[in-house]
Amino acid sequence: MSTALLTDRYELTMVQAALRSGKADRPTVFEVFTRSLPPGRRYGVVAGTGRLLEVVQDFRFDQAEIDFLLENQIVDQVTAKWLSEFKFSGSISGYQEGELFFAGSPVLTVESTFAEAVILETVILSILNYDSAVASAAARMRFAAGNRYLAEMGARRANENAAVAAARAAYIVGFDATSNLEAGRSWGIPTMGTSAHSFTLLHDTESEAFQSQLASMGHDTTLLVDTYDVEKAVREAVRLTDGKISAVRLDSGDLSTAAQKVRKLLDELGAKETKIVVTSDLDEYTIAALAAAPVDRYGVGTSLVVGSGHPTVGFVYKLVSHFNGQEWVDVAKTSTAKTNVGGKKFASRSIEAGVAKAELVGSDTTGRPLQVKLIENGEISDSAVGKQGVVAARKHHRLVIGELAEGAFRLSNGEPAIPTNFV
Repeated sequence: MSTALLTDRYELTMVQAALRSGKADRPTVFEVFTRSLPPGRRYGVVAGTGRLLEVVQDFRFDQAEIDFLLENQIVDQVTAKWLSEFKFSGSISGYQEGELFFAGSPVLTVESTFAEAVILETVILSILNYDSAVASAAARMRFAAGNRYLAEMGARRANENAAVAAARAAYIVGFDATSNLEAGRSWGIPTMGTSAHSFTLLHDTESEAFQSQLASMGHDTTLLVDTYDVEKAVREAVRLTDGKISAVRLDSGDLSTAAQKVRKLLDELGAKETKIVVTSDLDEYTIAALAAAPVDRYGVGTSLVVGSGHPTVGFVYKLVSHFNGQEWVDVAKTSTAKTNVGGKKFASRSIEAGVAKAELVGSDTTGRPLQVKLIENGEISDSAVGKQGVVAARKHHRLVIGELAEGAFRLSNGEPAIPTNFV
């Protein structure tokens, strides 16, 4: 399926105007970066790269797309012909998926003709901004949860496609599973889920609902115990399974107090191995507040899929250099506060004794290199896409998150974990 119309109209009108001016084939360098982290955030996490590469691969203008553009007088015949022959032939490099980023980090570099590069702007930003926002929030939740099981459950609070992307981003930073089956099929993420309150309400009694679920799924399931009376439900769950029920779930009320009461009751009834799962509008702050509570597993939904208050990380896509036929010319916007540093840049991270000290950005840097080749002369790096790309990103994130100093994980407002130094 073509992804070519996942773009803004002005990308195509720029291509048309550049074709007329003779500048469409001018070699260019575009960079993706954010001018600042969202307020209060100490680091960001790059996610969406693997999805982006697949979208670029499918970015074609088939006849249906060309007909739409011509019928609506969006482009002329010359531009339509150019679009019908479009296939990205340039190169893209960038931070590995799962890598950390900071203000000024050149997370993606696109090198191609102006027309080929500018036409990808919207789709690149829409993917990287959303996925990285979710991954950045999810990383904070992962830290707050410690070693406890953490599941993504936000599909009902997002666009159906965004829900799959969110599950993928959360898994990359360490979530254990998702409720979304398409995310499981497409990206190899473990899936989880049992029942909702409606299942209990469907039956004539809560006991009947429990018996039905146990008959279907066995004792290795999670029973939802707060539809009516929590204490009665817990007692019945233990009685029906001889204390062998795998887990019980709490989805409302004061979760800390409720978890303490349920843990005490389970232990008194001999169900000491039964886990306690909590859900209900959790975010990194409520998870942190539950650290002392006898909670074994968390399920996070709404807050995760909206980036926990920051649904975008503010990535922009800027032309930084072009070749005028004789030499490369570094360019940058200078008329407002939205300025940037011109010229193609390289990035590395300064590491001392295993701890990150600074993001180094410039023409000549030392430290751990941050950029890798993702597309070269139109050919995609297979290791960065599909299920293997997700596994690689998850592994890479585990390594790089360990480079941050302890203070970088504080949930309170503060400065970025490390400074960005242009060198």
